[in-house]
Amino acid sequence: MLALLIQLFVAAFSSFLVVGLTSLYDPGSVEAGQIEIGVSGDQQSALFEAVQRQSGATPVGYEEPAGAMQAFHRGEVDAVLTATSAPAAEGGGSVIQVSATVPDGSIRTTVVVVQVRQVLKTLERQERVERRGNLEQKPIPLPPEANASPYFGFTYTVLIPLLLFLPPFISGSVAVDSVTEEIERGTLELLRVAPISLVDVVDGKALGMILLAPAQAALWILLLAVNGTAVANPLWTLTLVTAIATVVVILGVVLGLHLGRRRPAQLLYSVVTLVVFGGAVLLPEHPATTAAKLAIDSPTPTTYGHVLGYVLVAVVLYALTRRYVDRIEPESL
Repeated sequence: MLALLIQLFVAAFSSFLVVGLTSLYDPGSVEAGQIEIGVSGDQQSALFEAVQRQSGATPVGYEEPAGAMQAFHRGEVDAVLTATSAPAAEGGGSVIQVSATVPDGSIRTTVVVVQVRQVLKTLERQERVERRGNLEQKPIPLPPEANASPYFGFTYTVLIPLLLFLPPFISGSVAVDSVTEEIERGTLELLRVAPISLVDVVDGKALGMILLAPAQAALWILLLAVNGTAVANPLWTLTLVTAIATVVVILGVVLGLHLGRRRPAQLLYSVVTLVVFGGAVLLPEHPATTAAKLAIDSPTPTTYGHVLGYVLVAVVLYALTRRYVDRIEPESL
């Protein structure tokens, strides 16, 4: 319940989190104020025009690169771009070489780098347009510029998988605590007074944690839908969450029973979970990719195959775990 309350508290600041996390996912998506870029070199005019076309950047011209660097060190400009003409390696003609100088280790470094990158993209685009008449063959037309929002990609490739996989991992961690606490406090002996077996006790703890994960994921999906972010294939998505939850909860239960102490069991659970989830990159489709494809209603046969594969693995592991628990002597715990 404490974990649920913490997540609810975090969700209350979801708007601020989305803006902050999206800025990490795509720093160029966040307006960061005006910066001044010092421009110099024999190709200054082309670079000056590219900076002028970039919103959020103001060009400051200098006759010599040394003057631009002096202004940069004095803090008069945020970055320096020097454009020079050089002969092309093949076919004659010339190319423009641009050297960039940006702050090192500053909070504004990321913002400046993003702006400089956009300026260089603008310069490349305008040079392609101006020089297309010199080409012997007609080049592939450039795609039209579009101010697309990064929120779509961030939401479906980062945020939704995070919200879907967070509940299973929390359930597995709670399962470790629940089992080791019974063993450390000796309350498992009290449970033996009731006419139930150790398998029944483990079933109750494991199933409770397993069912909690898809229930919480369903609430996340509902909350996203209320906020205008639709998640397609909810049944397949919740099936995926249930299968992943079953695997990690089984892992937590087995480690709790085997180690019997909370601290080493939690540490080993965290390490093994990270290794397994990281090792999933070797699969044809990572679980996060599977969740994203289901959410945007773009699943492939491979996507459905992975979901069914996870379900099969979860069922087999649960059956093996019940056999393992049935062979444990309660006195050995």
